Amino acid sequence: MAEVNRGGPLVGSDLLDDRMRALDRHCWSVSGEFRKLGELLDQDPDAIDDHLDLPGVLLYRFFSIPRRYWPALDVPPQVAAVCGTSLAQAVVWERFSYADPNVLLAGPGPALSSDAIHALADEEQTDRWFRRFAARPDHTFFAVTEPAKGSAATELTTTLRPATDGDGWVLNGEKTYVGNGARGQVGLVFCRRAPGPWGIEAVLVDASSPGFSAELLPSVGLRGARISRMRFEDVRIPARNLLGQHRRPTQRGLHGARQVFYRARPGIAAMAVGCAQAVCDHVRGQGVRDGGAGGDRLAAVEDRIAAIRRLIQRIAADIDGGLIDPHRIAAAKAGAARVAEDATVLAAELLGPASLLDDPWLEKVYRDVRAFEFMEGAGNVHLLSVFQGLLKGSGAGAVEPEGVR
Repeated sequence: MAEVNRGGPLVGSDLLDDRMRALDRHCWSVSGEFRKLGELLDQDPDAIDDHLDLPGVLLYRFFSIPRRYWPALDVPPQVAAVCGTSLAQAVVWERFSYADPNVLLAGPGPALSSDAIHALADEEQTDRWFRRFAARPDHTFFAVTEPAKGSAATELTTTLRPATDGDGWVLNGEKTYVGNGARGQVGLVFCRRAPGPWGIEAVLVDASSPGFSAELLPSVGLRGARISRMRFEDVRIPARNLLGQHRRPTQRGLHGARQVFYRARPGIAAMAVGCAQAVCDHVRGQGVRDGGAGGDRLAAVEDRIAAIRRLIQRIAADIDGGLIDPHRIAAAKAGAARVAEDATVLAAELLGPASLLDDPWLEKVYRDVRAFEFMEGAGNVHLLSVFQGLLKGSGAGAVEPEGVR
C-alpha cells in the first residue's frame, strides 16, 4: 500500500493565505490513516461506522455545519474559522482525497445538501437540519438525476402532489446515481409540482417514510460513494418539509440545485486533483526522476495539476466573494477529471502494466478516478459550457489548453 508522503505546500497554491495554509497542514496531519481506511471502504463502505471518531472524519462531518451548532471539537481556532467556505472546501477535499476520496464520500454529515439548505430553507428548516446533523452522525443524499432524464433538471418527472386529505404532499417517482441514496437517513429530492422550470421544488425526505425504497448500484470504483437508485411510491411529505415556500418561484427549486452544483464542482475537481497528485508522488517514489523521457512526461502532468489547482482555488475564492462563472467552473471540473485519468494511465505505463496487479493501491486509485468524469456533470457537458463561455468572451478562455483536453 502506498503511504501518504507529502505535507508541504502544493505547487499552484500561492493564492492561499495563512489561515488556509493552516487548514491545509491540519488536513495533512489528520488524514494519515485514510489510505488504510480507504482499502476497507473499497470492500465495505459501511466500515466507516467503526471509524467515526477519527479527527479527519469528524472534521468532514462538521465542515459544512455552521459553527454555532458545533460541540467541543479538537480543531484549531484558525482552522474552524474558515470551515464552510468554498476555498476551504477545495483545500480539505484535495488533501483528504490525496489520502483517499472514499473516506470523504462514505463519511456522515450534511455534505452537498447544506448549500441547498442555505439557499432555500427558512429559519426553522435550517435550524432543524443542522441540529440533526450536529447531534448524530447521519448520512444524507441529494437526489436530482432520473433514469429516463439524466440530470436534465428542467425535465424532471418525479412528481409532488397535494395530499388528498389536505395534509402535506405526496411524492412519486425514481432517482438514480444518487450518492448515499441507500444509506442516507434523510436528504433532498428535487421534483415537479407544476409545469415549467418554476414548477420544480425541493423537499426534505425521511428515508424511514412508508413508500421509500433504495438499493445500491454495482460500482467498479469509488465505492465509498454508495451510488444508489431510489423509488418513491406515495411517500408523504409534511408541509414543513417543502423548501422555499417563503421565496419567489424563481428563487426556489432550481435555484437551490444551481447553488449546489456551482459550489460542489470546484470541490469535486479538487478531489480529482488530490488523487492525481498522489499518483504522481507515488510514481516519483518508485524512482522515476526528471531527465529521462518518463520523467519529462510525469513533469508535464504535474504542471497540469498545478495549473488546475490554481484555477480551482481562484474559482473557489471568487465564489466566496459572490462571483460565479459557470464556464470557468466547468473548465476546472473537466480539466481535473481528465488529468486524474491521465496520471493513472501514465503511472501504469511508467511502472509497467503489471503494476496494476502488484500494487493494490495503484489499482484502486486507477478505478476510483474514473468516477470523477461523471460526478456533478459529465465531461462533455462541461466542455460544452467552456465553449459557450468562449463565445461569450468569458474568462474560461484563459484556461491552458491542456487543462481541458
